[in-house]
Amino acid sequence: MGYERAILVPEGGNQEIKVQFNPAEYNLSRSTSYAEKKILGMDDPFTQYIAGESETLKITLMFDTYIPPGEKQAEESGTDVRIQTEKIAQLMAIDPKKHRPPKVTFRYGSLIFAGVITELNQTFTMFLANGMPVRAKLEVTFRSLGKENTHVPLESPDRTKCRTIHEGQSLWGLAYEEYGDPEKWKEIARENHITDPLRIKVGQVLKLPAL
Repeated sequence: MGYERAILVPEGGNQEIKVQFNPAEYNLSRSTSYAEKKILGMDDPFTQYIAGESETLKITLMFDTYIPPGEKQAEESGTDVRIQTEKIAQLMAIDPKKHRPPKVTFRYGSLIFAGVITELNQTFTMFLANGMPVRAKLEVTFRSLGKENTHVPLESPDRTKCRTIHEGQSLWGLAYEEYGDPEKWKEIARENHITDPLRIKVGQVLKLPAL
């Protein structure tokens, strides 16, 4: 199998940008958001799932245009490495037709990551005598677009049902189990004409309204 270089493919696929050197490693990360809700009468807050975050890809790319002195030339030389790095930096520029930066797909071996470049740090590490940079390191962060503007609602009962209170249960605990939100205890209390949520009894049967 021949040596294959990683490539960046801008939206539309008209122009591929091949990296000069494949990254030595890459980092994929994913996270989710949670929120803590403090409930009156409880020692510990409820931890409630809010939403998933977009996956991110971080890579470091090296560029080198330096040519050392040799038999054919007495002095070191090279081309401006910014000519190479600017091709990637331009992927963060706004497309005047779409009014946003282009989507970019990074391909390296079995990895195919589609998203947008959200951060790019350029570090120039070598210069010729005239100050022209000939070696650079690019730290690039991509963020997956995923399913844009998609909201997946939490499940909730679609019809009224009944539950029997057990030892140690509370209205807000029951609301969290059924609706995913402890604040919905008020709906249960209203349905069952409960004025004091701390005075429910073990064995008491409560109606859970459809929300």
